[in-house]
Amino acid sequence: MSNQMILKQDLLRNFSEKIFIKAGLLKDDAKIYADALIQANLEGIDSHGVSKLPIYFKRFVEGRVNAKPSIKIDHTAPGTIIADGDNGPGPIVSKRTIDASLDIMKEIGIVGVGVNNSNHFGAASYYCKQACNQQAICIAFTNAPANIAPWGGKEPYFGTNPIAFGFPNGSEPPIIIDMSSSIVAKAKIRIAEEKKEAIPVGWAVDQNGNQTTDPMEALKGTILPIAGPKGYALALSVEIISGLLTGAAFGNHVQGFNDNNAGIANVGHFFILIDINKFMDISVYEQLIQQMITEIKEIPKASGVDEILIPGERRASKAKLRSEKGIPVPVATINKLNELAKQEQVRFM
Repeated sequence: MSNQMILKQDLLRNFSEKIFIKAGLLKDDAKIYADALIQANLEGIDSHGVSKLPIYFKRFVEGRVNAKPSIKIDHTAPGTIIADGDNGPGPIVSKRTIDASLDIMKEIGIVGVGVNNSNHFGAASYYCKQACNQQAICIAFTNAPANIAPWGGKEPYFGTNPIAFGFPNGSEPPIIIDMSSSIVAKAKIRIAEEKKEAIPVGWAVDQNGNQTTDPMEALKGTILPIAGPKGYALALSVEIISGLLTGAAFGNHVQGFNDNNAGIANVGHFFILIDINKFMDISVYEQLIQQMITEIKEIPKASGVDEILIPGERRASKAKLRSEKGIPVPVATINKLNELAKQEQVRFM
């Protein structure tokens, strides 16, 4: 028997919207949140997709996350914005703050956007695409609850602390780089634990600092950074930019979203938006991007390589396929969604 089912994106999107409305979100905000989840699933980032819906709903019901935040956006200088998310959901706080920043970016060229008092915002690529649709380059950072130990330590202090870049690519899907400072997202370890599957060697260490393939032991221990001390340095840098600089919590002061005993998360985000048209005509930029991509793909390939891919290309290809064929969802996740549907009397399948 298969351990997953293929579901259409519209079914998942509509169900997510209804659940978010049940949780107290406004209709427009529910659409944004659902879109962020389904986009992650379409691109194959299933750890940030509908599997998160039950825990998101729970946090709204508990009052741990504000379903109707009054987001305060302060223009501290012509190219500097600080936003207080009022403990709102990360995707809503982030998208609305970026929306409010784009006109300023188009006027002055570059805007730095700091966000505090927010929550987990899902896949950073979602916001990069939002900016790319406005002919803007975007760099996105966020901190997160502690999951990475400083290099040489065995207790976590930094979050997985992703950094993402988005570059418009004309009529083609944008170039997207979205990577965490950790070797893997913690959500992937949680999914492995749900499926009772081992994780690869090199993902995490247990509480004693020993490498482990047991996801349960990994969740008790700490995730390893990418490239050893270099990943540690990257995590520290993201922590300073998105935590300290924004006035949000930082390090192990960030509260864990999945921890039932934690308090307000106070996650920090930071976005840099760059208007391409202030540097060169967009048509020139698009020609140069296409030239670069062509030259990269024409590089002689190593043995066994069929094609040199551009960052974001695999995501776009998977999103196209899943849009047409459907999204594979683990049975364990479907069971949880069915429980939520029954509990809230919302039609699912």
